[in-house]
Amino acid sequence: MSDVWIAGAGMTRFGKREETLQDLVAEAALAALGAASVEIPDAIVVATMNPEEFVGEGNFASHIATYLGFSHVPALRVETATSSGAAALFAGFAAVAAGLQRSVLVVGGEKMTHLSTPRVSELISRSIDPHERSYGATMPALAGLVTRVLMAKLGVSLREISQVAVKNHANALLNPFAHFQKRVTLDDVLESRVVADPLRLLHCCPISDGAAALLLTAERTGIRIAGIGQGADYLAVRYRDSLTSFRATEAAAEAAYRMAGFGPERVEVAEVHDAFAPFELIALEDLGLLPPGKAVRATMSGETALDGRLPVNPSGGLKARGHALAATGLAQLVELVWQLTGSATGRQVEARVGLAHSIGGLATNNWVTLLERVT
Repeated sequence: MSDVWIAGAGMTRFGKREETLQDLVAEAALAALGAASVEIPDAIVVATMNPEEFVGEGNFASHIATYLGFSHVPALRVETATSSGAAALFAGFAAVAAGLQRSVLVVGGEKMTHLSTPRVSELISRSIDPHERSYGATMPALAGLVTRVLMAKLGVSLREISQVAVKNHANALLNPFAHFQKRVTLDDVLESRVVADPLRLLHCCPISDGAAALLLTAERTGIRIAGIGQGADYLAVRYRDSLTSFRATEAAAEAAYRMAGFGPERVEVAEVHDAFAPFELIALEDLGLLPPGKAVRATMSGETALDGRLPVNPSGGLKARGHALAATGLAQLVELVWQLTGSATGRQVEARVGLAHSIGGLATNNWVTLLERVT
């Protein structure tokens, strides 16, 4: 298997955007191509979660290739619910690593804010078990259930969980691509309206529009994809062994570390899937970045802050950078590329190895990717 390198990275600002999905995807794609000084890639991988419903378009990879002026470039679409961007990266990685292509443009995007919140919630909730959905389960409702179990089993308070949102909003304030540019306090989070008990509005990520892209290449650059892994679990939450740990994350991390030839001890910055604030705490332990039972203490002590030992979600995370579904897994990696190359102005940390963690559905199709700066 050949090494796979990242030659260029680009993304749009996340938030409520007036542009079409095609425009957003093109903006990110052209930024990545420009950063790589590549005019035409050998192939394109497109990630969108549900463009048929969100924007009324099918055959979306061909739409994007045509829109970019690359009608003769092979294109395909990849979808694994909310981790689609990370899955698209895997498809591009595999093509380059196998020697099938020399360069692959991987781009993901979503356009959702033009729809009502109940409609968006209903579309996203189609990624969970149909039987549980028939009883009224939604993604926030199941996340609320996970949070209740976490609080009861580990003795975690809602105030401690809320520190994740405070930290990530503070980081997003330094990120011009973030959906939210507003600092919040613990009281702001705890006093925001209830969404799915015990979760409140400011524990939850926003509905966002946006796109992100990477140009993968077989040619050596300064950033190497050191490892990538996928993990899976039951679609139905009722069949799982634990609600305070996600098996799919553990399996994905194990695979990524095995490919990279090193473990979590080398990770110096991480972008993790915090669609709901407690998910960051769960992820840090599932990924082996913190020992079991230590994520809350590390967060409260500032260990995961920008100036801490292990900066987590310097972009602001899904919570505050925003969550444009299929763009998110790629946006995490764009942030890591910028961090590892010293391009994250205003929120720069010192790191040679970064980790990205993306959750598909309610932790049924998860991905972990490791990037390494090579000199």
